[in-house]
Amino acid sequence: MRRYGKNPDEDDIRVRPNPKGNRPRTHTRPKHEEAQEGMVLTVDRGRLTCLVDGRTVVAMKARELGRKAAVVGDNVSIVGDLSGEKDTLARIVRIGARRSVLRRTADDDDPYERVVVANADQLAIVTALADPEPRPRMIDRCLVAAYDGGLTPLLVLTKSDLASPDALLAAYTPLGVPYIVTSREELENGGAAEIVREQLNDKITAFVGHSGVGKTTLVNALVPKDMRRTTGVVNAVTGRGRHTTTSAMALPLPDGRGWVVDTPGVRSFGLHHVDPSRVILAFPDLEPGTEKCPRGCNHDESQAECALDAWVAEGHADPARLDSLRRLLATRERREGD
Repeated sequence: MRRYGKNPDEDDIRVRPNPKGNRPRTHTRPKHEEAQEGMVLTVDRGRLTCLVDGRTVVAMKARELGRKAAVVGDNVSIVGDLSGEKDTLARIVRIGARRSVLRRTADDDDPYERVVVANADQLAIVTALADPEPRPRMIDRCLVAAYDGGLTPLLVLTKSDLASPDALLAAYTPLGVPYIVTSREELENGGAAEIVREQLNDKITAFVGHSGVGKTTLVNALVPKDMRRTTGVVNAVTGRGRHTTTSAMALPLPDGRGWVVDTPGVRSFGLHHVDPSRVILAFPDLEPGTEKCPRGCNHDESQAECALDAWVAEGHADPARLDSLRRLLATRERREGD
């Protein structure tokens, strides 16, 4: 049955009004040309604390960004209330390109990668020589993540008064990783901060390590008092530390000479996301030797056709460097406790 006559005119057509009373949706998004640039300092349950023109501003991610998440260290564009006053909230409308990224997965079998820090220049791997005992497999995994993400690694060994660092350093000298050795006394009285600060000036440095190794104690010694975090102790029964840092936080060094990013203590560092072919980039003395490798060569010991063996045998590189490369490549297939 026809609702209107045979030849209806415009006055006969009913136009249903917009029930929401607003404008129809459009795919054209605002350019936010007035947005100001900022840096993400910490993330807590969807609220991001950012540094904008010397002020700390609390913001949330704009809906138009979809699932793209901002992390500590990201350079972002922010609009809205940028006064930084209590109970104000701004919006992050753009996330800048990342020059480096530290990523990890919960386990090697977990495909979901977690971005820990963006735009850091180096990764300080903090390891106690005793109490708790060092775990070289964990160090290897952090090194792989650093090389894969474009960060320069720095090995920080604490509590040298409890054990000698010689054996551990002997394993990493062929890798060419810079290192710092500190004692528990230096860690507690602030002397370690002076030793470490020389390696941190004018850089953004992410700190990573097991709970109880002195990571947060060291970070606290490096940053102003009003920015410090709480510390914990090592459990005498399990030999493990207690998590006192629950989220990553960027903290300024004195005189604006750089940033340190304190990250939560970790007990595992999955490498499911790592492309093994990128690890070779951390070995510039070996990289030319891969030109004659077959397509898809993993450069590990199982690849009989790998050209690196002949390259090293001809004297182009130190055999210890090839051993170190293959140890790191094999790390992805081993658990930290192995």
